[in-house]
Amino acid sequence: MTLEDDLRRRDFTINAIAQDGDGHLIDPFDGRGDLERRLLRHVSPAFAEDPLRILRAARFMARFAALGFSVAPETVALMRAMVDNGEIDHLVPERVWQELRRALLEAQPSAFLSTLRACGALARLFPEIDRLYGVPQRAEFHPEVDTGVHLEMVLDQCPKIAPGDDQIAYAALVHDLGKGLTPAAEWPRHVAHEHRGIEPVRELSARLRVPAEHRDLAVVVCEHHLLMHKLGELKPSTLMKLLERLDGLRRPDRVRRFALACEADHRGRLGLSDRPYPQKQRLLAALDAARSVSTRALLDRGLSGVALGEELRRERINAIAAL
Repeated sequence: MTLEDDLRRRDFTINAIAQDGDGHLIDPFDGRGDLERRLLRHVSPAFAEDPLRILRAARFMARFAALGFSVAPETVALMRAMVDNGEIDHLVPERVWQELRRALLEAQPSAFLSTLRACGALARLFPEIDRLYGVPQRAEFHPEVDTGVHLEMVLDQCPKIAPGDDQIAYAALVHDLGKGLTPAAEWPRHVAHEHRGIEPVRELSARLRVPAEHRDLAVVVCEHHLLMHKLGELKPSTLMKLLERLDGLRRPDRVRRFALACEADHRGRLGLSDRPYPQKQRLLAALDAARSVSTRALLDRGLSGVALGEELRRERINAIAAL
């Protein structure tokens, strides 16, 4: 195989550039030109031999869209043909999850979704997410209206407030799946969407074989993100119940991740990205207060068994109330 033959089998022209020992570039497919044009373009028809390249194109866009890159129209057309002829259906769940996970950590993860949607792959790989597009929400809470647009805005908040954390980004990705199940007659309201969304989150996570820690965080964010947004109105006992549901006393880091995912949801709205989110600080303060209650002091008072548990919980609620 010649060097040019090898380069011809690369996926994108910007990846089909070699350099010899003297530092001279070998660029038979004008990869440098595409870099200057900020264009992601396939090298040859061999691109169609591997459906994973569709996901790679979407992931590259998540990385480079913020720099002004776009996918060449002829590459989008080839990707759509690969979707239409069923090539995309041959991808194994582990590879889909691997590419999704990496895309969620890029600078603009929303571009991963929009690229897949442009070629029809989003509906085939992530139908639960694809059905959110075109679903309206109440404009007074969501000026962007479209639930799919809101999701993209939420995802793009994640690299800003929680860089490098794919657990938070995955929870953000699936937090509103329940809105895709709201009957059209009820639009733009989405009553109980946080409960409707739990099963789709579990199903998607199972299908992609998502790690348990990602799935579990995603479920509690889906189920309780509305409660988190109303945190300032909650009674101390209700706040304690939320911490218990999050298993926060044993796993405080989950509480932090939960709060950040909810903050991304709060900020991912048109014209509202700079609004403060004091709920995060209040939840973390409540966690610290609850964890500060000493079990030893109660044992020294002779409490044990059920009585110990009840008193411990009562004192934790009192500690939260004292904030």
